[in-house]
Amino acid sequence: MRTADLARFTLGTLVAERMRSALTMLAIAVGIASVVILTGLGAGLQRYLVNQFTQFGTHLIAVMPGKANTTGFSISVVDTRRPLTLRDAESLLNVPGVLAMTPAVSGNITAEHAGRARRTLVLGVGPDAPKVWTMALDRGQYLPRDDLIAPRPVVMLGHTLAQALFDHANPLGEKIRLGGMSFRVVGVLSAKGQLLGIDIDDAAYIPAALALQLFNRDGLMEIDLLHDPRERAETVIKRLSRRLTERHGSEDFTVQSQDQMLESLNNVLNILTFAVGALGGIALFTGGIGILTLMSIAVAERRAEIGLLTALGAPSGLVLRLFLGEAAILGALGGLLGVALGLAGLGALHLAIPALPFTLRLDYLAVAETLAILIGLIAGAWPAYKASKLDPIEALRAE
Repeated sequence: MRTADLARFTLGTLVAERMRSALTMLAIAVGIASVVILTGLGAGLQRYLVNQFTQFGTHLIAVMPGKANTTGFSISVVDTRRPLTLRDAESLLNVPGVLAMTPAVSGNITAEHAGRARRTLVLGVGPDAPKVWTMALDRGQYLPRDDLIAPRPVVMLGHTLAQALFDHANPLGEKIRLGGMSFRVVGVLSAKGQLLGIDIDDAAYIPAALALQLFNRDGLMEIDLLHDPRERAETVIKRLSRRLTERHGSEDFTVQSQDQMLESLNNVLNILTFAVGALGGIALFTGGIGILTLMSIAVAERRAEIGLLTALGAPSGLVLRLFLGEAAILGALGGLLGVALGLAGLGALHLAIPALPFTLRLDYLAVAETLAILIGLIAGAWPAYKASKLDPIEALRAE
């Protein structure tokens, strides 16, 4: 039998049992749609988080208090025996391979000016914070290069906070109150966006020493460093660890590069994607069971047809190809329907939640369609084999 005749015969059989075929394809489609939606959201979330981190530069190293035995990127790590101090931060500037450094300490407090008040994020930083975090200046100047221990009470305002307190007026030179302290505005930063849901434009940036006083803390939450891209991050990390160990007497701190943080984050996302992908796998398994059931019923109902085909000289291989073709077509059509449903689902989610990140990956779509066809073939293999081995005389006699 020619390939065209084989395809025509197979499609005719599926059309004759259109309801059963449609239900089987729908079972496959639900599984494929689940896989498309989950992988699209997973890839989108991964890309979103990578973009969130890399907007602050791509050659960052973070030093955090406490020795962490697990991966992660928390600003504050427990079990600290000795806090990170401003002098510790200052000493790291002399480490070979370090281009810039900023201490970091943060908290929430009320900012006030001329009767206006706004609860905002306050970040205690150093004068090189804009260089380390690639922050642009809208107007004014950055924090002056004062002594880290005894700086002047000045503040840089994030774009959103400046508008909230001053509207369209020029805030430079004006004073605002943060907690019980007064700060003079020296600069306004350009809009930067959000980091993991935190609006860093709605923030005030003050010298780290004053932030320690403001929040009554005895140590920094983090020290961020920009390293020379010509140096390997691992090499610079070893130098930083050696310097801090000399100062502290033991390695009671954690040093991580940006790549290590992203790798830890990717590991968590991969586990999460695998877990939710298993749900799509269950739906695909259900679709495979549907094809297996359909093909088994078809073999039972079409014994006379099979017997007639073999009696007319059709070899067992042809019968096998007929039933495998039906299973493959069911899987392929179900896969295409699933891809369409998945894309429609992602589009609906984007319309409902515009901020929800997702990424369309053509390789994922191709894998999903291939998976649907494979499931059809695997599920139809046993019924097809049974059909090819039917004795034509017994099949016709049963009819």
